[in-house]
Amino acid sequence: MFFELEKRDDNSKARAGLIQTDHGLIETPIFMPVGTQGTVKAVDQRTLKDDLKAPIILGNTYHLYLRPGDEIIEEAGGLHNFMSWDNAILTDSGGFQIYSLSDIRKIKEDGVEFKSHLDGSSHFFTPEKVIDIQRKIGADIMMPLDECTPYPCEYDYAKNSKELTSAWAVLNKEAFEKSEHLYGHMQFLFGIVQGSVYKDLRESSAKDLIDLDFDGYSIGGLAVGEPAEKMYEIVDFTSDYLPENKPRYLMGVGRPENILEAIERGVDMFDCVMPTRNARNAYLFTSAGVVTIKNSIYKKDFSRLDSDCNCYTCQNFIKAYLRHLFNARELLAYELATIHNLNFYLNLVRESRKRIIDGSFKDWKNKIINKISYNIKMEV
Repeated sequence: MFFELEKRDDNSKARAGLIQTDHGLIETPIFMPVGTQGTVKAVDQRTLKDDLKAPIILGNTYHLYLRPGDEIIEEAGGLHNFMSWDNAILTDSGGFQIYSLSDIRKIKEDGVEFKSHLDGSSHFFTPEKVIDIQRKIGADIMMPLDECTPYPCEYDYAKNSKELTSAWAVLNKEAFEKSEHLYGHMQFLFGIVQGSVYKDLRESSAKDLIDLDFDGYSIGGLAVGEPAEKMYEIVDFTSDYLPENKPRYLMGVGRPENILEAIERGVDMFDCVMPTRNARNAYLFTSAGVVTIKNSIYKKDFSRLDSDCNCYTCQNFIKAYLRHLFNARELLAYELATIHNLNFYLNLVRESRKRIIDGSFKDWKNKIINKISYNIKMEV
C-alpha cells in the first residue's frame, strides 16, 4: 500500500500516516527540504540523511530540465544516482516556475511556451513532455503540469485556468500510464487542485482529479499573496473533498505557523524554500521565536541558539560565533544556519505527528504557534 492512514486527531482534521516508496518509508506529516537543482543549498546529502534524517527531498523539473538537462540525468542513471541520494525524491512539474516567468511565457491549450531564464532559449512544456522529463529524472513522486493562478485573480480567469489544469491532468495521467519507470523503482503521480480562492472552483477541480484516481492530491495555487486566513479557509474547504486514503500535499507552504494550521486542516505533506533561504539571510527559527542573528544584541551573547534544539549547530556553537560568521561572510554561516532551520522544520512536523498519535495535537499547537513565529528579537 502506497499510503496508510494511521491515526486521525480527535479534535481536528490532523492525520498521521505512512507513505511507502521504494526509497524508504515516509512518516507524515512531513516537510520536504527543497533541493531545486539536485542539491539542498548549503547542506550536503550526508547531513540531510544521517543528521537531519530527511526521508524525502524535493527537486524541480523546470530547473533540472534546463541544467544539467534531463538527458544527462538519464545517462547518470536518474537523479538519485546523479546526486548520490538514496532516500525518496518528489519533483514538481515546473508549473510554478513557469508561472513566475509571466513576462516570458505564453500559455496555450496544449502546453506552455517559455524562455529559459538562463539564456533566453525557447522551450515548450506539454503535459506529456513533463511526464517524460520526470520519468528520466526518476522521482518517486511526480507532479502533473498545471497552471498556477496569481492573486488577486478574476473569477473567469480562475475558472478557465482550472479547466485547463483539469484537461492537462487527463493528458498527464494518460502519459504516465503509457510510460514506464526507467530505474527499477516505482513512481507515483499526484493531481494538483487549482481554483484560486473560489470554493466552487476548488470543489470542481478536486472532483475532476478524483475521477482520474491519482496516487495523491496536491493543493496548489496558494501562498501566492493571499491573506493567511484566506489560505487556511481554502485548505480547510478543499481537504474535505480529497480522499481519506490518499496523501495530501500543500505546495510551497510555508512559515511554521502555516504548516501547523494546515496540518490541523488535514494536510500531510509540505515544502518551502523558507527555512533554507531565510537561513542564508541570518533569519533563524527557534522554540523561543525568530532570531535575526546578525543583530548587534548577539555580539556578546555566548549562549546556544536554541536550548531546546538537538541539531549540530545548537549543540556546538554560540550565538556570538554565528553572528561573527555572518558578518564576516564566512560560508560556514550558511551551512550552520541551514542545518538549524531544517532541523527546526523537521522536528516541528515530527512533534506534530507524535501529538496527533497521542491525542494532544490541538492543545499543543495552540500553545506554541505564536511563540515560535512572532517573537522576533529586534536590534537594539
